[in-house]
Amino acid sequence: MPTPTRKPIRTLILGGTAEASALADALHGDPRFEATLSLAGVTSAPLLPRIALRSGGFGGVDGLAAYLRDNRIDAVVDATHPFAGRISAHAVAACAMQQVALLRIARPAWSLAGEDRWTEVQDMEAAAKALGRRPLRVLLTVGRRDLAPFAAQPQHFYVIRSVEPPPDDVLPKRCRVIPARGPFRLEDERRLFATHRIQVLVTKNSGGDAASAKLAAAKEGPFPVIFVARPPEPDGDSVPDWKGALAWLQRTHQDAGTLRAV
Repeated sequence: MPTPTRKPIRTLILGGTAEASALADALHGDPRFEATLSLAGVTSAPLLPRIALRSGGFGGVDGLAAYLRDNRIDAVVDATHPFAGRISAHAVAACAMQQVALLRIARPAWSLAGEDRWTEVQDMEAAAKALGRRPLRVLLTVGRRDLAPFAAQPQHFYVIRSVEPPPDDVLPKRCRVIPARGPFRLEDERRLFATHRIQVLVTKNSGGDAASAKLAAAKEGPFPVIFVARPPEPDGDSVPDWKGALAWLQRTHQDAGTLRAV
């Protein structure tokens, strides 16, 4: 492990993804960095990191800017979910206010290939309408906060997979909830499709490898997939994975003059 020749770089990781966890593991024990992983607190039993943990919201742009200032943060890595657009926008604004270096981990989106039967829509309401009027058995992997449009389409039976069970008052009338945390293996996804007689998959275009097995299982079916398109990426520097973020931080340490004094 390298011996630091200057004060460690205070690093804030905005997390909640596999990339954030992998980066946190890579920084654990590295004396060049004082790293903290920030989680929004949405999940009651998150996977705990081996670095310092902060849980809960910041209170908007001003709250995040104040945190950066008060904790003398030198570098921020935005490793939030591709659909967590609000916190990413807040990070851009807060880092600009405090002149803190910011990098986004922007995992590549999934793209159509070969015999994929994909329909891309712009939002959850469009996804629910795209299912049509004929009753179907639908696998929903969209998160527990985006179920209302599907409750408005009660002719379908929904198998809802979520890290935590959604509140009863947002559930569609006909559904089954499967609490589960990925990544999932292809054989598990095949079994899920067969056991619940799934006819169509509705998901977000989150990208990455951790959740791609369900797409392979749908393609084997073959079953159609309805994708909700991801929002535009925020402005600024980005890398496709945690390894790129680690390399950026290492370069940042080597050239600390590009940051505020450390």
